[in-house]
Amino acid sequence: MPHGHTDHHDDAFEVPLRTRRLLTTAAVALAVLTAVGVFLLRPGDPEGRPDIARLGATSEFYDAKVVDVDPNGCVGSADASQLCDRVAFELQSGPDKGTTVGLDFPLSVSTPEFDLGDEVVLSYAADAEPGFQYQFSDRQRKPVLLWLAALFAIAVVVLGRLRGMAALVGLAASVVVLLAYVLPAIIDGRSPIWVAVTGAAVISFLALYMAHGLRPMTTVALLGTLGSLSLTAVLAVVFTALADFSGFASEEAIFLQAAGGTIDLNGLTLAGVVIGALGALDDMTVTQASAVWELRAANPEMGNLQLMRSGLRIGRDHVASTVNTLVLAYAGASMPLMVLFVLSRQSLTNVANSEVVATEIVRTLVGSIGLVAAVPITTWLAVTVAGRNEPAPEIVDAANESDD
Repeated sequence: MPHGHTDHHDDAFEVPLRTRRLLTTAAVALAVLTAVGVFLLRPGDPEGRPDIARLGATSEFYDAKVVDVDPNGCVGSADASQLCDRVAFELQSGPDKGTTVGLDFPLSVSTPEFDLGDEVVLSYAADAEPGFQYQFSDRQRKPVLLWLAALFAIAVVVLGRLRGMAALVGLAASVVVLLAYVLPAIIDGRSPIWVAVTGAAVISFLALYMAHGLRPMTTVALLGTLGSLSLTAVLAVVFTALADFSGFASEEAIFLQAAGGTIDLNGLTLAGVVIGALGALDDMTVTQASAVWELRAANPEMGNLQLMRSGLRIGRDHVASTVNTLVLAYAGASMPLMVLFVLSRQSLTNVANSEVVATEIVRTLVGSIGLVAAVPITTWLAVTVAGRNEPAPEIVDAANESDD
């Protein structure tokens, strides 16, 4: 494995050739195992997958623009007292581009408010009766999302420069792996946990080496990530089984079951735990490896024991903030559900016991344990590679002897 991309703290000291070879051998072996796993679990023929169209799901969507809003009652409604907004949409794409479609929106709390010129998306069902082929789907948000994505990319490149650009390429590669391998393989009935682990390994290789270069420090972070990821997967399997989840905690899961196919819904929960923990693990392991490298470069005379202790102190601070971030991220994504539970006046234990909440608790705690484990694993690996040539026991005992 070449190590052409260098950084200032790699120039401060030279990693022994034998150590570099061992790191390269380990990385290549893991890459081969990952490639074999991906080949064995690869998705099958898309033609054999469940067709959710028979459940009323629509796959055709076209852009449209509001050209008229008329609050004059529902056309053809049996209830004369029913108030509606009659909205005319001009189609901007699709087979009927340029024509106008009128839809009724009965007035209620959830009725969207339209103004002239609003851009929307309409669903299209070719087999529906005339006059009912088009239905309102959602607001048109693609331009806003594209501008936001562009702003994000510019911010990353301005701050990270070439490395930021490489990180964006790694991000794009991660999305491709999820869409082209992980999700299709799970849909085709492959083991979700193994698909998630192999997919996460592929993402780790791509994201880490693209963002940080082919360097010993990156390989250390990769080994720490894969080791912590393996522990996370094992804990996810054990505690998901002990919690006896049914896999039907969400409406989406029920819809998938109704669509047929061979998707393992419990396994899907496991895959979510592994994939969800991966991003934070990458961040944790890179930070730990980089911290050890910087400490070694700043003080070449620092002993391995002191280097391990310093690295662990940095890791403890990082763990404290990252775990809190994970919990708040899950809580923020579930705010409507949490509000409903508060309004129901259930006890905290009853709320936590419900499957939809318990699933998120297991996901958060298992992922957090993986994060905590990543600190000593990656720090030990980094000290072993970057530290001075001192007896190994001094490094092994450092975690137990480090200051609080």
